[in-house]
Amino acid sequence: MTSFAVIGVVCTAAYVGLYAAFRNVLPAAAANALALVVTAVCNTAANRRLTFEVRGRDGLARHHVTGLVALAVALTLTSASLALLDVVAPHRGRLTEIAVLVAANAAATLFRFFLLRLAIDRVQESGRPTEAGPSATLSTLKRTRG
Repeated sequence: MTSFAVIGVVCTAAYVGLYAAFRNVLPAAAANALALVVTAVCNTAANRRLTFEVRGRDGLARHHVTGLVALAVALTLTSASLALLDVVAPHRGRLTEIAVLVAANAAATLFRFFLLRLAIDRVQESGRPTEAGPSATLSTLKRTRG
């Protein structure tokens, strides 16, 4: 769980930096979407390797499709947050915008964790169960995958 949190903090910092840079030249919604897309692929790859200790191509497509679903959820939450912010505080500052987006991303991060965990713990393509089933803890996953 520690690696997931570290990856989340690093990806959130990257997202904030990208959002702030893109926001200088793009509307909020476009800056948000672009920053999310860039960080989502890195997030999925890092979590796959570091949090769940999955190496190689086995399940790669399924894991990245799951990451794209998580991206869609994050984009929905952050876009809705921006739309609500337009109604509640139309003359807000950039820091308020970023704070709201970070909060929405935090909610999306929890969803991402559970989605990735389900996707990675699924039965392998060969039909054999993984060594650590869906109810295993992360510490069990780290001991059994290598």
